[in-house]
Amino acid sequence: QVMADGMAILGIDAKPTRDGMVIQGRGEHQGALYDGGAVDSHGDHRIAMSFAMAALRASAPITIKNCANVATSFPNFIELAKSSGLNIEVNS
Repeated sequence: QVMADGMAILGIDAKPTRDGMVIQGRGEHQGALYDGGAVDSHGDHRIAMSFAMAALRASAPITIKNCANVATSFPNFIELAKSSGLNIEVNS
């Protein structure tokens, strides 16, 4: 549900099911696939990192709340993401 809620914030048609999610794509795009917005990872490092990667194809910045635990589970995530071309910053 958290992923579906976050995707909806980013303008993605995502409907949760009992055991997953149905995502309706926007078709072939040359540019942004997602809108920007503020999503809540609910303290789940996997959700935080997923939405960070979504920012690579977003039309505006994505703010991810409650993601401090990424530093514990994947200590060099920020550096690796930056080296992959992601414009990412950490705010306390």
